[in-house]
Amino acid sequence: MSDWIIPAISGLVMAGFTFAVLLQGRRRASTGWRFEHDSRQSAFLFDEEGVIDRSGRAWKEVSTWQDLHDRLSTSFPGFPAHASLVEDAGQLSFKPRGQCDFGEVRCEWIDGICRVELRHKDRDEDANSSPQTTADLSLQRAMDQAPYPVWHMDTDGRVRWSNRSYETLAHHIRGDTVSADTSLFPFRQDQTVDGKRSRVSITAPTGDRKLWYDLSCVAQDDGHLCYAIDVNAVVDAEVAQRNFVQTLAKTFAQLPIGLAIFDRNRQLALFNPALIDLTALSAQFLSGRPSLSSFFDRLRNQNMMPEPKNYGGWRQQMNALVEAAVDGRYEETWTLPSGSVYSVNGRPHPDGAIGFLFQDITAEITLTRRFRSELELGQLVLDMLDDAVTVFSSDGTLTMSNKAYRDLWDVDPEGSFAQVSILDSMRVWQECSDPTPIWGDIRDFVTSGDIRTEWAGRFELKDGRRMNCIVSPIVNNASLIRFVEVQPAQHAHALEGKEANEPA
Repeated sequence: MSDWIIPAISGLVMAGFTFAVLLQGRRRASTGWRFEHDSRQSAFLFDEEGVIDRSGRAWKEVSTWQDLHDRLSTSFPGFPAHASLVEDAGQLSFKPRGQCDFGEVRCEWIDGICRVELRHKDRDEDANSSPQTTADLSLQRAMDQAPYPVWHMDTDGRVRWSNRSYETLAHHIRGDTVSADTSLFPFRQDQTVDGKRSRVSITAPTGDRKLWYDLSCVAQDDGHLCYAIDVNAVVDAEVAQRNFVQTLAKTFAQLPIGLAIFDRNRQLALFNPALIDLTALSAQFLSGRPSLSSFFDRLRNQNMMPEPKNYGGWRQQMNALVEAAVDGRYEETWTLPSGSVYSVNGRPHPDGAIGFLFQDITAEITLTRRFRSELELGQLVLDMLDDAVTVFSSDGTLTMSNKAYRDLWDVDPEGSFAQVSILDSMRVWQECSDPTPIWGDIRDFVTSGDIRTEWAGRFELKDGRRMNCIVSPIVNNASLIRFVEVQPAQHAHALEGKEANEPA
């Protein structure tokens, strides 16, 4: 029996091998799977899970249909997003829109397997092409390498050609939801003027922001050649600058100080509402961006600055004002005919601009003048007294004295630039009087912060005159000292009282 089993088994093996070879040959014959022998082809086989086979030239990093779609959809508009779309159509082929390494992509569905073939361009045909065709190819490659979108529209507004930057942006913005012939950018007839740019925006995929481009179109016989330059950085900078200026404007609007900034051309570039209130200039006049000379001319006409003696001198004064403001040295106090007093400061600003600050200091000046008037009145009252009076502050500095004091001690404290202390005064008193401990007591009283009460003492000058000294505390721990000359009658009466009190 073993004699016929071995031949039978060998026959079955040979029959199976022959059937497999015939089946494989039939499949290859029916589908044209010859990519492993064709150097100009790259091919993939896909099932529901992903790539199951690929040719030697095919991209190794492609493992799913989505990977292949991401790489081909930009150059081949309409490439299906899912392999099931190929199953519905049976066969699909796609031509590249712009310059591409592949001349065609073919998709075929066979027995549950999707075959994608990327046909490379015929290099022999490129080599045998005319010089004009070679130049066109070089131009096409240059356009595809351009960093900004370039496209051509026909007279009906349909996109007939675009470079790779345009196609990448179009796929990023709208995917495959809109026909590739529809322009990604809005188009207006006024954009057909050669060299004229218009700023347009398109909505980002997330919808939360806009992408800005400077669009320019060049009219041609068969349509328009369009260019779009990305200006998002410029727009963001302009928005940041505008927000910053608005923030400054809101801040300046709250200031009580009038602000006027003139640009390098000496035209008013910025002002705040306080300037209108202080100068009585109309908002319409200021919004018209007057020149610096017109601005000060209007102030002079409305008596909002000191009246010049003559117009020629006025012009010289304005020129000096501008030069001082550029150096940051202009600081003036204007006394207006109305009685108001303004403090005006000129300061330099970047890029050759200058700014002027107007501040109403009438209240401060009035208060200062009133305070000075009261001081002068108080000094006049002290000078009318016969008693020599002086006042020391809590730190021992002489703050006030009258004429009788200056005559008595032959000093002038107000005429000295340096402060006069209690010690300086003591030296003068000691030089003009006989020795007495009263000066040390006065020093301790003036510099002491303890509770103090009024007291008096007597001393004698070197010229023989006898003096009473009355030391009194006043507000803020200051001390008032009076020197009163003892009259001869008072001195005799004092001696009589002393003798009466002595024991017999």
